[in-house]
Amino acid sequence: MLYADPKKGPQQNHISPLSPPMSLVSETLAKLAPSMTLAITQRASEMKAAGEDVCNFGGGEPDFDTPEHIKAAAVAALEQGATKYTAAAGLPALREAIAAKLMVDNNLEYSIGEISVNCGAKHSCFNALMAVCSPGDEVIIPAPYWTSYPEMARLAGAVPVIVPTSEETGWKITPELFEEHMSPRTKMIIINSPGNPTGAVYSREELAAIGEVAAGEDIVILSDEIYEKLVYDGTEHVSIASLSDELKNLTVTVNGFSKAYSMTGWRLGYTAANPEIAEAISTVQSHTTSAPTTFAQYGALVAIQGDQGFIDEMREEYDLRRRYTLNRLRQIKNLSVIEPKGAFYFLVNVSSTQLSALNFADKLLSRYKVAVVPGEAFGDAFMPDIETIRISYATSLDILKEGLDRIEDFCRSY
Repeated sequence: MLYADPKKGPQQNHISPLSPPMSLVSETLAKLAPSMTLAITQRASEMKAAGEDVCNFGGGEPDFDTPEHIKAAAVAALEQGATKYTAAAGLPALREAIAAKLMVDNNLEYSIGEISVNCGAKHSCFNALMAVCSPGDEVIIPAPYWTSYPEMARLAGAVPVIVPTSEETGWKITPELFEEHMSPRTKMIIINSPGNPTGAVYSREELAAIGEVAAGEDIVILSDEIYEKLVYDGTEHVSIASLSDELKNLTVTVNGFSKAYSMTGWRLGYTAANPEIAEAISTVQSHTTSAPTTFAQYGALVAIQGDQGFIDEMREEYDLRRRYTLNRLRQIKNLSVIEPKGAFYFLVNVSSTQLSALNFADKLLSRYKVAVVPGEAFGDAFMPDIETIRISYATSLDILKEGLDRIEDFCRSY
């Protein structure tokens, strides 16, 4: 390699020809793991494209199409020239509609200046971490966790502090566990309710107890509520920010359109936070994506203001699949499971098979053509003596039946 010296001209640098080549990738990115859920889904899709009969239980998106009236609104917006930038935080009309939704559904009062529309709820979480965390800050993340939380914390320069939960606590962090893992560097805790991958839903009392610990140390709460509309058996979804003004000031509420309206590919989520954090989130966005996709926002506006009957129909169908899957899983030897009260996942304990979760998932896909996500993606390594897989029931009953038949056959051999 040559460099230019203004006095001596081009010279050889001092790197030995035997030295390993320097990486062109940043040290931060080199340490990140790719999304295993997306990798499993891609592998299953490739196998299906090759003609193999795969039952895909790995996906994290609704199998329903986006309602027609939402698609029509985006098409109309395109035809009317809605192809230019919006404000970095999103369309004012959409933020007004989100503010109205938060008041009606969540008992939360926000101005549009405290709301930012982002490129998916995943982007919302990332923006919130970037806005709040400084290098070296610690972020408490209960395990099992959604696979991207620790990696997003690292991208923000923060240190993820993983807190193992258990089946005994319903896969939920307790105030005692929270306090045990706090330090003077703790800046944020992430609460995901309803949760991915467990389907766990925190009660009002549980959230109040966690909030009391956070408020005592001024710890920011990132409350990921993307599965808010998918709760079952009369379970109540509670926004932790609604419990007190103090908690509202500490909380960044994250939600979006992907799950409730089956708009995963539209990439639209949103945050609601105090003015200081909201401004920082908007600033992050202004230097990354500039703004969310304009015509997609017009579809979201119609989604949030229009008939919500689609959500009820989808939830009823998911509940039917949930109950069917629960009954089947409880009958399969060597598997154990806690009934999920939200989202569309089961976290299944496969420890009794004597296989690692990774081995279990690999053999199940290669031999029986059923795709599941191994618990390694969700923090199994932090939970000793347990191996888990995640099953998504965001697929038809026919596929669920066939896939569960195959899982039962597979487990018989162990």
